[in-house]
Amino acid sequence: MTRIAFFHTLPEERPFAEQWAVRHDVEVTFFDQELHDDTLPLLKGFNGLSYKQRTKPNADDPFGFFRRLHDLGIQQIAVRSAGLDSIDLPAAHAAGLRVTNVPSYSPPAVAELVLAQTMHLLRHIPQFDERSANGDFVVSGLMSRELSEITIGIIGVGRIGSTVARIFHALGAHVLGNDIRDRSQLSDIDEFVTKEELISRSDVVTLHTWLDGSTFHLINAERLAQFKSSAFLINASRGPVVDTDALISSLEHGRLAGAALDVVEGEGTIFNYRFEGPIPDERYRKLQSLPNVVLTPHIAFFTDHAVKNMTQQSLDDALAIITGGTTPHEVHY
Repeated sequence: MTRIAFFHTLPEERPFAEQWAVRHDVEVTFFDQELHDDTLPLLKGFNGLSYKQRTKPNADDPFGFFRRLHDLGIQQIAVRSAGLDSIDLPAAHAAGLRVTNVPSYSPPAVAELVLAQTMHLLRHIPQFDERSANGDFVVSGLMSRELSEITIGIIGVGRIGSTVARIFHALGAHVLGNDIRDRSQLSDIDEFVTKEELISRSDVVTLHTWLDGSTFHLINAERLAQFKSSAFLINASRGPVVDTDALISSLEHGRLAGAALDVVEGEGTIFNYRFEGPIPDERYRKLQSLPNVVLTPHIAFFTDHAVKNMTQQSLDDALAIITGGTTPHEVHY
C-alpha cells in the first residue's frame, strides 16, 4: 500500500486527510512534529510527504538534507500552503525532488479576514474593548469612518488581492491597486497606481505579495514615512514583507494610526506555541503592548473550506507524482 507521511498535523486537518485516505486506499500517517534533521528518520518506508511549517527543514545544509530525504525513497514534497518560503527550492530540485504547493486553497478565507481586520481598525474595536474592560464606556475621541468614505490600497492583486478588491468595491470603498503584472482587466479596482502613490493616498493599505528578494522589507522605514498618519496597514501575506522594527517605531511615534498583522517576522518560533510567561521576543512584546495593533497567529487560512482544500489537494498532488502522473500544481525552478 502507498504510504504518505503528513508532517506538522493540525487536529483540524486530520479528519479531511482520513477521509481522503479511505477514498484512495492510501495509508496516511500523521506526525505532530515539523520536518527537520531529528525527524527525518521517521520517513523511512514512506512513498510520499506532505508538510506545512513555518521554518525550512534545514537552513544550514538544505542540499544535504534533501539528498538524504531522496535517499529514503521520497520522490516529492507536497507543501500545504501557497507560499514556498518553508522550502529551499533549488536544493530540493537538485536532489531530484518534485515540489507542489496549493496556490488557491481559498482566496475568500484570506480576504474575509482582511475585511474583519479593516473593520476592527476603522471602528477602533481594540481601544473600545480595552476601555470597556476598565469600566470606561465613553465614546468620545474614537470616531470612525465608513467604508464608502475610504480609499483602500492593495499591493499584489492576484487571486487573493483581487478577491479583497471585489469585497471592498462592493462595499463602496475606492480601490487602488498595484501589481508587477498587468491586471487592468480587473473591474473591481478603480485605479492602478505606483506603490508610492498607493501608499500616500490610501486610508488602508493591505499586502498580498509573495516573499522573495524583491519583496523583503517592501514596507520599510522609507515607505512607512509615506503613509498618512491616519492610515492603517494590514499584512496577511508574509511577515518579512514588513520591517517590523520600522513598523513599531512608526506606531509608537504616531506616524501610523494602526496595524493588523496576521504574519510577522520570526513567527516560526512564536506562532502555534503557548507561553506561560512573557513572549521570548521583544518585538512581539512591543506589538502586544500597542493598543492600535491587532495581532493574530497566521489564521487567514484557518477556515474549514480552506483547510480541507489544502489538506486534500496536497495529498492529491503527492499521489499523482508517486504513481507517475503529473499535476498543475508542480513548482518548477
